[in-house]
Amino acid sequence: MNYLIHRSLNEKIKLEMIYMKKDGTATQRVVRVLVNADDHILAYCFTKREVRRFNKTNILAVLPVKRKKQMGA
Repeated sequence: MNYLIHRSLNEKIKLEMIYMKKDGTATQRVVRVLVNADDHILAYCFTKREVRRFNKTNILAVLPVKRKKQMGA
């Protein structure tokens, strides 16, 4: 997980993240990491369209967003 967070921060790639909200429900987000702190990340959330803080202990899974293949010659 930390590798992908660092990669998102350094290479500005989008991540798909499964996150546990405060009320205990899981949510799926697409984010780009802006700050990587010891216990949390600050990331632009494309789902909510704003910068959000995510506690690392509540991040359940992280995957890089797959780019769509471009059609053409």
